[in-house]
Amino acid sequence: MRRGQDGLVEAGYDEIAVPYQAWVSEIADDPRLGFLDKVLNQITARPESLDLGCGAGVPCTAVLAERGHATGVDLSAAQIELAGRNVPDAQFIKSDMSALEFPPESFDLVTAFYAIPHLPREDHGALFRRIAGWLRPGGRFLAALGHRNVDVVADFLGVPMVTSSYDAETNRKLLLAAGFTVQTDEVVTWYNGHVTYQWVIAAKT
Repeated sequence: MRRGQDGLVEAGYDEIAVPYQAWVSEIADDPRLGFLDKVLNQITARPESLDLGCGAGVPCTAVLAERGHATGVDLSAAQIELAGRNVPDAQFIKSDMSALEFPPESFDLVTAFYAIPHLPREDHGALFRRIAGWLRPGGRFLAALGHRNVDVVADFLGVPMVTSSYDAETNRKLLLAAGFTVQTDEVVTWYNGHVTYQWVIAAKT
């Protein structure tokens, strides 16, 4: 996947920010809140959290802001605008997640719901290493990752969208190499069999 294609992700979500949020809200069996509740029960009561690819801030950044201090990051200006309105108690940053810089041990929890497969897969390992550096000892990384080898641009809600991911076993190896212990590792399918991701909760070792 050529890095120049990240402009497709930004432009795409700028265009579909509102219909995307409407579509997401209609998916009753989305497992993200269940995994978020699971990881929140493993960490400090008032966590400092980073939500990568936060979108419009709901539902996940809103939950994180209720539990502690939350920072949301998204590439799309339209999504960031919505997020600021939806979750006024959180901090939001417009940025490519691969360009972020934070001091070491800044967060208790880093989450990434469906966002990392929009990043070129050859950059996933480096991102995992950086996330491990941002986490405090005992911190957790919760992510929905791609589960198969794919590197394509395809239609998504009427706009071209990048999907770039490795298979589940390669994801595990990259997380281990980044210094994580993988505690939860589940490939889950929902939305009438149309959506599948690898869900991982990884602890900083």
